[in-house]
Amino acid sequence: MEQYPDIPVIIMTGYSTPEMESLAQEGGAVGYVEKPFMIDDLAKKVLATLRKESEGGTLHSVSSGMFLQLIEMEQKTCTIRLLDKTSGKQGVLFFCDGELFDARTAGLKGEAAAYKIFSWDEVNLSIQNECRQKEQKVHRDINAILLEAMRLKDEAGETEEQEVVEEKIEEIEELSDELESETPDPLISIKNRLQEEVGERCGLEDIYHDNSWDGFMAQISRMGAFFGAGKLKLVYLDRSEPNDVILVPGYKTSVLLVNSKCPRDRIITILSK
Repeated sequence: MEQYPDIPVIIMTGYSTPEMESLAQEGGAVGYVEKPFMIDDLAKKVLATLRKESEGGTLHSVSSGMFLQLIEMEQKTCTIRLLDKTSGKQGVLFFCDGELFDARTAGLKGEAAAYKIFSWDEVNLSIQNECRQKEQKVHRDINAILLEAMRLKDEAGETEEQEVVEEKIEEIEELSDELESETPDPLISIKNRLQEEVGERCGLEDIYHDNSWDGFMAQISRMGAFFGAGKLKLVYLDRSEPNDVILVPGYKTSVLLVNSKCPRDRIITILSK
């Protein structure tokens, strides 16, 4: 049960005591049989367990990420078994009060298994309205795991396409240089808009390009597309420090440092136009 908590366990013993039966139930056993026993009685317990396995229903051809976020929102306790329609791989997720406790697939456990399962685009899944896993092995929320799963999936795709990418690098760099020389500096445009519409009260401390944010912005953009939120226009980071950060996507990520007392809502409205 420690290694495979998703598999129902029926305990059989010839040395039964009330204390032993209580311990078996507390440990997560679905059945307890004293020897000697009738084989028909054991068969009935097995069939009853199998029926219970699907009591929460079955869904076909769904997005695992969207559905599992609903589980979190409803604070549901359940065990979910998934089948990836593309690869045929199977996995299991354990939820307790809406929190993801553990995940298993293809020899992987915990967060590693969750990343793999959450990368599946279309799955069939069945729901059991109980969770036998009592020890929490996953300590990140579903949104964070979804983001990381998509990032890992993108990295895997990038590795497969690396040869094609390398052939295009020189061409892209040449085109980028041309675009950079012909396109007005977005930093000047952003700074002018804030000064014209807000003035000195905009709280702008500094503005610059920083490509180290590009990967983060790409992940947020993909997340927005995943949930149908539309095109990413900006990200406002409240860092609980003297300066907050505004990130504006583009050919290069524009970074604005603003003081924490700036008119945040007005700045967001202006830069979102």
